[in-house]
Amino acid sequence: MKRIALFINSLQKGGSERVMVNLAGYFHGQGYDVILITQYRRDEEYELSPKIRRIYSEPEPEELTKSRLKNFIIRFERLRNIWKQYKPDIILSFLGKNNLMAIATASFLPCRVAVSVRGEPTMEYDSRLMRLLAKLMFRFADGVILQTARAREFFPKAVRKKSVILKNPLNPAFVGRERLARRDNVIVAAGRLDDNKNHAMLIHAFSRIAGEYPEMRLVIYGEGELRGQLTQLIAEKRLEDRIELPGSIDDIAEAVGRARIFTLTSNTEGMPNSVIEAMVLGTPVIATDCPCGGPASLIENGENGILVPVGDAYALADAMRKILSDKELELKLGENAAKLSDELDPERVCAQWLEYLVKNL
Repeated sequence: MKRIALFINSLQKGGSERVMVNLAGYFHGQGYDVILITQYRRDEEYELSPKIRRIYSEPEPEELTKSRLKNFIIRFERLRNIWKQYKPDIILSFLGKNNLMAIATASFLPCRVAVSVRGEPTMEYDSRLMRLLAKLMFRFADGVILQTARAREFFPKAVRKKSVILKNPLNPAFVGRERLARRDNVIVAAGRLDDNKNHAMLIHAFSRIAGEYPEMRLVIYGEGELRGQLTQLIAEKRLEDRIELPGSIDDIAEAVGRARIFTLTSNTEGMPNSVIEAMVLGTPVIATDCPCGGPASLIENGENGILVPVGDAYALADAMRKILSDKELELKLGENAAKLSDELDPERVCAQWLEYLVKNL
């Protein structure tokens, strides 16, 4: 039985973490011996099947020193010892420094390593040194999994040759959901309340149309360090009775499926799960055209969604007006978006990942 090791920081709720949990469950269901290695355990993590072993690579606090170099060596040796002990046939790593560590610690061991960049490469590798290391070290990976064609352009030819674009499998919780004909007068967003998600842009845009559409409300689901700033901005706009920040909820599919518009206002994204999920529910989507090209690879502008420039609250407000003032357009966008469900069926997409890892590395 082949053993597949999956490596990521934690299982804290986020798009990449959810994809990894879904892949782990699928691989296990197909008869593979799956182990999942995370550095940490965090609060509010995705639930992992108890049949899948989970191992922690981060050393205990008492093992670490005041020297960054020594701590790096300790972490390096611990992860390499995990590979030696559990002897995976295939290692699949997600995100940033994890990818570099997976390549380095598995060198000269009898296993194949695939690394996956989950977003804009210049954001995952956000310094000159990290970008140089990624371009050099990815040459030694057995496989490179990217989200978009734009992300591939970041890498040199030697890396592009061994790279593949694999889409995210649809979250099973969104499969088979009934698309509602009647929807609430709500615009929704879902994501961490941080700088990159740029919910301030969404609040500014909504404030521009709030007077024209007094029946509409805006609800932003998620938690994060900018809750206080966003709450203050809502107060400054005097829209406390129209804009809600309810935090994270368990059944986000229910909320998104009842909304008239779903928005994504991120400065950068890979393949945004939240957009995928809104589209398969038949909810019209407005998304920023992020540099990595994730939303643009899903949305044909004006046909199954609307793309707006990053940071442009005026364009976002205009896109909201288009949808809210044109029922025919609203229905067309939703119906066309829902067709994505067949393309991203979780069984189909997870099978593509498995085939690449097992047959093509």
